[in-house]
Order: sequence, then structure tokens, then C-alpha cells
Amino acid sequence: MLADIEAVFRRAPHALELARDALLVPVPRHRRKERERGFNQSDLIAGCLARATEGTAWIAAVLRRTVDTVSQTHHDRRARQLNLKNAFALAPRARITPGLHYVLVDDVFTTGSTLNSCAHALRRAGCANLDVITFGHS
Repeated sequence: MLADIEAVFRRAPHALELARDALLVPVPRHRRKERERGFNQSDLIAGCLARATEGTAWIAAVLRRTVDTVSQTHHDRRARQLNLKNAFALAPRARITPGLHYVLVDDVFTTGSTLNSCAHALRRAGCANLDVITFGHS
């Protein structure tokens, strides 16, 4: 399955262009949810994207999820925004390099609330060059 995701990225020139020479930042899951699931799908997708760029992009856990939020699945746009307010922060010992290109990576874009919350945390930390790549849209 991961090979299939990588193949999709290889056929997506715009995504590859955004990711080349960038630091990929997977959207973090809360520790509890990652323990339950055993993986973070955004990490796996970022790995596929990095391989598709043939080593020109790299991955770093720059963000951490500070709040164990309830699932976004059944919330409307406003409830999603409130649910994620201040849910992300810069990871311990992480540093933002102002001239570096950062790309947030997530599995699905629905309302953009998760990505906006992550972007807000990165911007507060000094990130000036930021893009977003998601694997799907609902």
C-alpha cells in the first residue's frame, strides 16, 4: 500500500515540486491515539512523499499535539476550529529555520482546521515559508 501512495506522488508533479528541498512536517497525533493505532498515517504519507522526491525532501517531527482532542469526524467547521484551538505547539528542542521551506503533510483535507492550527503554531515559531500537501480531500 505504501508503494501505491509513493507511486501516486510520483505522478503528481505539483506535489513533488512543493516537496523538493523542503522539510516535511507530518501532522502529529496525540500520544494516546498513536499508541492505540500503532502508527501515524501522516508520518507514513510523509515518508512516501520523501521517497518520491528521491531524497531531496526530509522529515522532522517539528510539531507536537498538546491536546488529546475528540475525533473531528462528526463536527461542523466551527466546532472543528474550536476543538483544535491551541492543540499544536513546537516540539521540544525543535527549531524553525527562517529561510527553510516547510511542508505540512496530512492524510485528508476536510475543512482545513487541523492544518490551520498546525500552521498557526509554526508561524508563531517563526516559519515564513510554508505549504501544505494532503493525500486526500473530503
